[in-house]
Amino acid sequence: MTGAARPSGDGPLLDVRGLVVELARDSGPVRAVDGVSFSVAPGGTLGVVGESGCGKSLTALSVLRLAPEPPVRVAAGQVLFQGQDLLALPQDALRRVRGRHAAMVFQEPMTSLNPVFTVGEQIAEGVRLHLGASRSQARERAVEMLRQVGIPAPGERVDAWPHQLSGGMRQRVMIAMALACDPALLIADEPTTALDVTIQAQILELLKRLQAERGMAVMLITHDLGVVAESCDTVVVMYAGRVVEHAPVRELFARPAHPYTAGLLRSLPALARGQEEGAPGARRRLRAIPGMVPSLGRLPTGCAFRERCDRAQELCARVAPVLEPKRGAQLAACHHPVPAS
Repeated sequence: MTGAARPSGDGPLLDVRGLVVELARDSGPVRAVDGVSFSVAPGGTLGVVGESGCGKSLTALSVLRLAPEPPVRVAAGQVLFQGQDLLALPQDALRRVRGRHAAMVFQEPMTSLNPVFTVGEQIAEGVRLHLGASRSQARERAVEMLRQVGIPAPGERVDAWPHQLSGGMRQRVMIAMALACDPALLIADEPTTALDVTIQAQILELLKRLQAERGMAVMLITHDLGVVAESCDTVVVMYAGRVVEHAPVRELFARPAHPYTAGLLRSLPALARGQEEGAPGARRRLRAIPGMVPSLGRLPTGCAFRERCDRAQELCARVAPVLEPKRGAQLAACHHPVPAS
């Protein structure tokens, strides 16, 4: 059972171009993902961040065509993975890619595991399907994967039912399932949701270790900028279904260009500490972003963020900004970006 072939050359492993995803509603289709573009380099880590409802999870599901159709419909765009457009593949060819070369860890281990099969059976299923392993080989692989993700006594746990495991152990099983066929790309959708802080740190450290050992790429969906700072090379910031900033992680944290990104950073407790008005060790109050995320069916004209933005001007109400270079490798969709300090 050999690992997935890693792409050669300098091109991206995953290249998403102009992805548009619509949701069917009684009043008509609504664009939940609107012209999203990004790429993931071989072995690299891309973070996709934003508030709940911004479209980041739907983007991830649509990349592997896992969103239910209907009510979801991919209306436009390309998803190039290892050079082939996943949106154009027939279902049987797509199934040979999913789980084998690209896999996903979902945000709810409580509901993502099948309660009527042991965890070993669920890991072994993909191994048998994609790698042609026998039952005994697949079971051995399941035990080995449980060992790799740090589950104690893997030879015994392989026969455990999901309800017999803690939330953290169930999430480790989900990771074992996703990595059992050695994919080139792992999409992790809020992999630490509903876990306590200590277990969250363990899961993130596990993902980093396995990524380094396997040389795989990771697309990490999260609302936690602290996780992005520690784990990612590049960051995509989404708001109301669109990418508003795309930048290397160091540049984004040092000099955010979009007012929404700057607002997210100001709301982080760890980044709010420091000196203020010359007082060493002083702490400033956290600054929340005013207002609410607009409904996708009733977006304001022009810039979707303008009604919450302290930099908005008349142009912002008339013309929707496009994602374009602002400084260096930093892209932002903003008419009046935050000045570099």
